Amino acid sequence: MNGERRMKGVSTMKRKSRKLLFGLLAAIVILMATSPVALAADAIPAEGAPLMKVIFSVGAMIAAGIAIGCGTIGAGAGIGNAANGACGAVGRNPGVQGKILMTMLVGMAMAESIAIYALVVSLVLLYANPYKSFLFG
Repeated sequence: MNGERRMKGVSTMKRKSRKLLFGLLAAIVILMATSPVALAADAIPAEGAPLMKVIFSVGAMIAAGIAIGCGTIGAGAGIGNAANGACGAVGRNPGVQGKILMTMLVGMAMAESIAIYALVVSLVLLYANPYKSFLFG
């Protein structure tokens, strides 16, 4: 009796988590599908602009997205690795928690700086692209 009830609870939890995951996935897909359409009018040069200018602007937007995406994935992995190592070290030797915490925070700050550099690169690509004046005078 108790085993059946436990299995029924696990089945219900799986159904709820699948439902939540599907809803979250659907929201992300809808957001990703509609946001470029809504923002494209502001980002692409005015009508009558040369096709090369439009292609350059779209390429800069894609490059900025890739830059910030790769930079934040790397920073997230680095911060997670630092936290994992610190938790393991404190679990083995709780007496040196203060030293481990300080070292962990410095390591996390170094990993987070990569994400900030990626943000700077993506903002330069979008707003202060040095090749724009070189190509289009």
